[in-house]
Amino acid sequence: MDQPGTPVFRIRGLCKTYRTGEVEVQALRGVDFQARAGEFIVILGPSGSGKSTFLNIIGGLDSATSGEAWFKDHALTQQTEAALTRYRRDHVGFIFQFYNLVPSLTARENVKLVTEIAREPMKAEEALALVGLEGRMDHFPAQLSGGEQQRVAIARAIAKRPDVLLCDEPTGALDSKTGIRVLEALAKVNAETGATTLVITHNAAIAAIADRVVHFANGTIASEERNAERKQPAEVSW
Repeated sequence: MDQPGTPVFRIRGLCKTYRTGEVEVQALRGVDFQARAGEFIVILGPSGSGKSTFLNIIGGLDSATSGEAWFKDHALTQQTEAALTRYRRDHVGFIFQFYNLVPSLTARENVKLVTEIAREPMKAEEALALVGLEGRMDHFPAQLSGGEQQRVAIARAIAKRPDVLLCDEPTGALDSKTGIRVLEALAKVNAETGATTLVITHNAAIAAIADRVVHFANGTIASEERNAERKQPAEVSW
C-alpha cells in the first residue's frame, strides 16, 4: 500500500458523451480531480449529475470520450480492455447498492471467490472479521440481513487488498441504523488497510464522515471542501 498522501488518482478534463441515435447526452463535462492514498472521500450529487459515470471510468468499467484519467503512473484512458481487466482485478474493490452475492454460497465462500484470483489476498476469515461477521461466515445470503449482506460484499471487495475502494450508493437500500453499520465497516477498512475510499451517495448526512466532500452537478464538480473534523458513523443519522 502507498504512503498516505501519495497521489493515487489524477483526472484532467474528463468528458463522457453518450449517444443514442440522434440524442447526445453529456454525462461528464471536463472534470478535474485528485485523490491521495488513504483518503476517505464522499461524492454527493443528485441522480444524473455524473457521479456514477465518473466512478465507472476511474474504476476501469467504462471509457472516457476525452480527457485523462491516471491511476498512479497508469494512464487509464489509454489502456486496452485486457489491461483494464487486470487493473480492476489487482487494484480496485467495488461495492454497489445491491450486494451481488452468489445465493448458493456461504459468506465465507462468496469472499473466497475473489481470493482465488487475487495476487496477495487476505484469508476470507480475516476479511469477514474486519467487517464484524466472525459469527456469520457459514450463513448463506438468505440467512443474513441486508446490512450483513452488504458487509459480506465489503469483505469480498477488500479480500484482494485493493489500493482503492469504489462504493456506489453502498447504503442506498438500507435504513439508517443498518446503513451506519455498513459505514462503520467502510471507515474501519479505510483506517486499517489504507485503501483510498470513494463513496458515492445522494445522502448529504454521510458527508460528515469523510476527509473530503466533492459535489457533482450537471456533469462537473461544482464544489469541494475538506472536513475540519471527521465524525464517526455512529454520530450521523438520516
